[in-house]
Amino acid sequence: MRFEPLRYEHLRQMAEIEKEAFDMPWTESMFIPEVNSENATYIVGTRGEEVVCYGGFHTVLDEAHITNIAVKSSDRGRGIGRFLLATLIAKAREKGARYITLEVKTTNDAAIALYKSFGFEVAGVRKRYYNNLFDAYVMWLDTEEREQHHSG
Repeated sequence: MRFEPLRYEHLRQMAEIEKEAFDMPWTESMFIPEVNSENATYIVGTRGEEVVCYGGFHTVLDEAHITNIAVKSSDRGRGIGRFLLATLIAKAREKGARYITLEVKTTNDAAIALYKSFGFEVAGVRKRYYNNLFDAYVMWLDTEEREQHHSG
């Protein structure tokens, strides 16, 4: 598998993975503006022509907001999500982000555990964030704090 920047040809497969992964999936057309946006950074994990995973964030000042992160259902449980998240954090830092934030469904234990293992902390709850039904945790990572923990 290799990581590459988001291209239009990835969008159809990304939309399929979205349907497997989320109750309110992004559609192919929702991803189109992300391809050339100056504020958006997306990476796509591919195996040949097949999209295995993808993730992206929007950068605003010294913050990166992770908008999407997903792994194809048949490839889950192999550490791909961990590798993808580590790569996204590194890219966000390259773009000058000190803080990284994301929303995660409060019942998504696997994702929450992954984010916490990288130092993300729950900072609040968005009520009925998903489908106007399900709550989301808002999680934050201070990348400079994380560096201090790892270097000492």
